Amino acid sequence: MSKKLENALLIIWVVSLTATLGSLYFSEIRSYEPCTLCWYQRIIMYPIVLISTIAYIQKNAKIALTTAVFSTIGAATSLYHYSLQKLVFMQDAAPACGRVACTGQYINWLGFITIPFLALTAFVIIAAVSFYMLKVLKGEK
Repeated sequence: MSKKLENALLIIWVVSLTATLGSLYFSEIRSYEPCTLCWYQRIIMYPIVLISTIAYIQKNAKIALTTAVFSTIGAATSLYHYSLQKLVFMQDAAPACGRVACTGQYINWLGFITIPFLALTAFVIIAAVSFYMLKVLKGEK
């Protein structure tokens, strides 16, 4: 495996680990109860940490397809959740999410940075790096 691919795997691992630890910080330290859509994003993000850890140890860059699929689904979920929070016409059609409303905003830094926005950023970075890895792998054949 080339050094470029190894570094790309490391980036995926660092981003996914940071997102995982951040979500745990918000729920366990700050006591923000996650809504249903937050759980869906966690269900998608947490395996990426394990997958990228194993792939990095094994030096297996072919895992990029898996992380690309997971991160694309996660980005779509995060974008939907973020639009529920920020777009008024979407809030009216927001599904009932159980005890915690999906339209709620525990944080709102600078007027646009919410928890789904942070997740969206992480998923987009992971997807971009994964697609880069797929391009490099295709070029090596």
